[in-house]
Amino acid sequence: MRLCFVSAGLLFMAGLPAQTSTTPLTYDCAYTKTPIHIDGRLDDAAWQAAPWTSDFVDIQGDSMPKPRFRTRTKMLWDDQYLYIAAELEEPDVHATLTEHDSVIFHDDDFEVFVKPLPGTPNYYEFELNALNTGWDLYLNKPYRLGGKADNSWDIAGLKTAVAVQGTLNKRDDTDRGWTLEIAYPLTAFEPRQHVPAPVNGTTWRINFSRVEWKAGQPREDNWVWSPQGVINMHVPEQWGYLRFRKP
Repeated sequence: MRLCFVSAGLLFMAGLPAQTSTTPLTYDCAYTKTPIHIDGRLDDAAWQAAPWTSDFVDIQGDSMPKPRFRTRTKMLWDDQYLYIAAELEEPDVHATLTEHDSVIFHDDDFEVFVKPLPGTPNYYEFELNALNTGWDLYLNKPYRLGGKADNSWDIAGLKTAVAVQGTLNKRDDTDRGWTLEIAYPLTAFEPRQHVPAPVNGTTWRINFSRVEWKAGQPREDNWVWSPQGVINMHVPEQWGYLRFRKP
């Protein structure tokens, strides 16, 4: 594993460009009365009313080249879960890691960063590949501030599923991509900190990242929903705002 479980492209180190000014995005997350069936297909009726986020951009922002493939996500919630759906355009869907808590960003992956109590330094990370293999970890504060990754934390009751639009690990054909669904229990944080149940108007910090490797390119691409302004996902103050809405 690389130092502190951080991708080489995401580790904050001297020599990276200074952080540029970016405005975190906001997503209003609607309440669903019907639980989502987690199968990766995004065909539940409740999803149809949930808006997509804007397409992902380079982690540093719009000043960088547009990502080669489209990525977007949407969210819903109920009294038990935060539901996350994502659509990843990909002409060659592939993955190799099958063991839970592997360093998932060694494959192409989708990543969720959640800070349910914005006033505290704690936050949580989850990564998923196209084989539906996950890695969850807790951070007491950002790495650049001396934070430590706790790989022993697991998201109790987590549900995930992936659907491939094409053929997984068949390198001689062209795929459309892969979709995923996550049911993230609202009680998942309890082993590390108490997080009150959301109500209408509750606001968390959240961001999403896609790591994409390209043959012949020594470093991964990092595409995100709300741009960080620097090649480092572990700057929570740059994450977007997730606002829970309930009638």
